[in-house]
Amino acid sequence: NIPTVGRIPKGASVERLVPTEFLDADFVILNLHRGDFTTANNITTAINETFGEGTAISLDTNSIRVVAPQDPTLKVGFVSVLENLEVVRSEPPAKIIVNSRTGTLVISGNVKVTPAAVSHGTLSVKVNEDVNVDGGDAVAIGDGAQANAEAQAVPDTQITVEEETAKAFLFDAGVSLNELVDAINAVGATPSDLVAILEALREAGALNAELIVI
Repeated sequence: NIPTVGRIPKGASVERLVPTEFLDADFVILNLHRGDFTTANNITTAINETFGEGTAISLDTNSIRVVAPQDPTLKVGFVSVLENLEVVRSEPPAKIIVNSRTGTLVISGNVKVTPAAVSHGTLSVKVNEDVNVDGGDAVAIGDGAQANAEAQAVPDTQITVEEETAKAFLFDAGVSLNELVDAINAVGATPSDLVAILEALREAGALNAELIVI
């Protein structure tokens, strides 16, 4: 090691003044770290609701143009207010990250599994979905007349995981991937078994998420 040499993570050397329009321009550009249309639109809406319609305009998924005070002494405070506005972020895209060596599983977003059946070795995974039609009850509408409420389709989803010991697990409607993984792990599946089943579900179109195996 050389004592006169150092390294700053994510650091930089400033050799000359970087030109900027922050103090001179009558607007500021907000750049999102991870751009998407929903978040950009939510930020624009929040700014316009606070400062008035037309203050902010979404240029694209990453950039938002905001009209700012021309007085440099007010601009810093104005940007500070912008930074502290409460904005609802869009839901992150559904991703499943699996470490095939350690069995570590990370799930982001609301991942659902559609009806499917996978058989892997001694394990059998089945996802079934039935639709129950609720015909509704008779409703009085006046003068002794009655009308039937509109029928609604109610999905009834079940997951069954089996191996040679005939263990089975059943789930109610709205099955999530978390519940499916818990059921697979409950019968002692190895990390490689879990990865193989998830990959098979993805190839069958039953897994609506990006699967990343590391």
